[in-house]
Amino acid sequence: MEMTNEIEVNASASDVWDAFNDVERIAPCLPGAQLTEIEGEEYLGVVKVKVGPVNAQYKGKATFVERDQDALKVVILAEGRETRGQGNASANITATLEALDDNRTKVGVTTDLKITGKVAQIGRNLIPDVSSKIMDQFADNLEAMLSASTDDSSSGDDAAGDSGASAASRPEPEAVDLLEVAGPPAAKKFGPIAGLIAALWIVRKIFKRRKKKKG
Repeated sequence: MEMTNEIEVNASASDVWDAFNDVERIAPCLPGAQLTEIEGEEYLGVVKVKVGPVNAQYKGKATFVERDQDALKVVILAEGRETRGQGNASANITATLEALDDNRTKVGVTTDLKITGKVAQIGRNLIPDVSSKIMDQFADNLEAMLSASTDDSSSGDDAAGDSGASAASRPEPEAVDLLEVAGPPAAKKFGPIAGLIAALWIVRKIFKRRKKKKG
């Protein structure tokens, strides 16, 4: 599944570029994501999503595939597995920056996403609809983070703000509810299907527990 989104950020291209190359700063800007550890060139973390009552947490890593400062282009490969399930997710993310003026930057993001598991079964059709809204939230969070860093720098405080704390000490993010982000029309369309699959999934879990007790 390939998705293309564009966002505009009220910040200079150089500031946005620096942020995209500092995973510890930018990871909290993405809804549902948390950076937990850095091991050399690998960035370990979790992403939490849900569709109505069905939750999933993907634990994995992200690595830089390409960083071209002259072209203002970054390519990141993210891979993860469900912590309580058989689902997998991988995303090849290409971000290109374009300076619109001294304090405004356009960011084009192309994501090649592959996802399996219970959330994929329920929410696959929702993902293209919500991706642009999630990117809008990401842009707002990125602007807020860059603005806070600028304020801290001008006041003589740590320019990174909270980023000075270790990745593991950051608060856990809330799961992104695809139905909630998609809005009422999508919830009305896909909600009953999601509810049915969720109910079947819960029944399946109950039967599994009973079998374990009998065994």
